[in-house]
Amino acid sequence: MSEQLLSGGNFGGAVRAGDTVRRTGGVWTPTVQRLLRHLRDHGLTWVPEPFGTDSAGRDSVSYLPGTVLNADLPDWVWADRVLVTAARAMAELHAVTAGFDLTGAIWRIPVHEPAEVVCHNDFAPYNMVFTGHELTGVIDWDTASPGPRVWDLAYLAYRLVPLTDPANTEAVDNGITERARRLRLLCDTYGAGGPQPAEVLRVAVDRLHDLAVFTETHSPHLADHVLLYRRDARWITAHTRDLDHRKS
Repeated sequence: MSEQLLSGGNFGGAVRAGDTVRRTGGVWTPTVQRLLRHLRDHGLTWVPEPFGTDSAGRDSVSYLPGTVLNADLPDWVWADRVLVTAARAMAELHAVTAGFDLTGAIWRIPVHEPAEVVCHNDFAPYNMVFTGHELTGVIDWDTASPGPRVWDLAYLAYRLVPLTDPANTEAVDNGITERARRLRLLCDTYGAGGPQPAEVLRVAVDRLHDLAVFTETHSPHLADHVLLYRRDARWITAHTRDLDHRKS
């Protein structure tokens, strides 16, 4: 069977082989495979179907048809419908994984306490699959691990509200007022009793500093990303009051 190299990823390339995606696994692979089976069994059809490992020992999951975006995000990604669909998907993920059996689990990314749910840890546009302009799938689950709900939601907010310094060209510069409105929309859509904007903003700063340290340690060739994460964290800190209190 012929294989097609898929773009993206900082920890090793993935290839498409027929209707499957194969990538180098690790000690975490059985846990991630079990997680995906749990999600599929609970009705989350927007995650890949797990197929175990292939004859070469690679992780094997189903290929989700659609478009995966690169760093040059189209304008329609910033539409409210994408933000709302992503928030609902994350809420569904967290609701289902609150009961996931962690016995014997091995994760690639450290667990963050309190371990309320299993976080995707990289729930961002570049890991979303779109059919037309509709979000229909989420890929790259190998860095999932347990953590608090807000840990996942804060990173989604960072990427999709967005909560980036306007100098960060990977995101739209849509202004403080619009960002505050979208942050509130994200939290409201995630659901009652979930994280609120003030907590999301605080954790987003912690999340970015954590990501900077992780990147320095595991991907030193991405030094420019480290600088970007720390600059964005400073921007959030400087604008927290406006992002939390302004209403549309």
